[in-house]
Amino acid sequence: MIVMPEIRTERNRFLSFLLLALLFVVPVSVHAEPLSPADYQNQLQRALKALEDLDEIDESEYPDTYQEQFEQALKTVAEAVPETEAVRASDDVCKVDNSWLTIALKDLKNSTREQRATRLPQLIERLKAIEERVGYERQATAADAKTQAKQKLDGILARPEYVTKAAGPNALRRLMAEFIRWIIDHLPQRLPIHAGGGRWLTLVAEGLVVLVALVVLFYVLKILLARFQILGKRRAKKKKREARIVLGERLEPEQTAGDLLSEAEALARRGDIRAAIRKTYIALLVELGDRKVLTLAQHKTNRDYLNAVRNIPLLHPTMRTLTESFERHWYGFVDASDSDWQNFRSSYQAARQTQN
Repeated sequence: MIVMPEIRTERNRFLSFLLLALLFVVPVSVHAEPLSPADYQNQLQRALKALEDLDEIDESEYPDTYQEQFEQALKTVAEAVPETEAVRASDDVCKVDNSWLTIALKDLKNSTREQRATRLPQLIERLKAIEERVGYERQATAADAKTQAKQKLDGILARPEYVTKAAGPNALRRLMAEFIRWIIDHLPQRLPIHAGGGRWLTLVAEGLVVLVALVVLFYVLKILLARFQILGKRRAKKKKREARIVLGERLEPEQTAGDLLSEAEALARRGDIRAAIRKTYIALLVELGDRKVLTLAQHKTNRDYLNAVRNIPLLHPTMRTLTESFERHWYGFVDASDSDWQNFRSSYQAARQTQN
């Protein structure tokens, strides 16, 4: 009777210690759970929305409103996109380093009104490029998963227990058989005549049945061929009208590489060298796509297109130079000069003249 209270006291202490340990362990475990690509893209979109709303306010006209929105936007971006995050990609967990964004927000906070007019759009453009890249990767991953699922389903259906028996006659053959049977049933019954006359009547009936069957078959085939021709024309027209999306830019069906180069030169004359370099790079991809050197796709990145020409020794070095220049000036926000534009345009012309 004296030992039992001591045992209960020790048990209560152990349970209290275990409960206290769980209170400290559970939050850490929840925080350590990696984000999905969709959640990471939602965070980037939330940060983009805050900065884009801020960019729409005229600071000179509404200084008080702008300052309040400015501080709230920086706080929202910092909360939505921390310096480091764990993002799950397929079966791996990637550690994403967003320290550049922290530095950019600090520079934006300490900048003057004139500096903010340039730095804020650049920050929005860079975040938008990253968000689009995450979206492309998600689409590519979903497409690969769909292909793997289809292959797995095909493998299951190929098992002996799922293999169906050989198919019987199709609907057209069954219809013809029913029609011939109906004609035979409605032919007049044989009369009791001599053997030679009965044979002659049988041959006439069989010939009539075959003739009618051929006429019906010819009519059905004529209808089917007409429908196939109409469907073929509709598919050709539909395929011809499809637009293309290259590196996030929507291209109209009739838009060519020459049209894109003309737009790039107009941008360069206005002083927007970065946009001119991007437009020229897309023009090169369209040119190579028309020549069947590579295949254009919405989810593909510039590195995917570079890898597509790896087996072309004369083209790959020039393509690599153009890709690195494009990444440096578009995604890296390195200032582009007139000489950079002239070098990029010369490399573009050299890539165009390269044989497959």
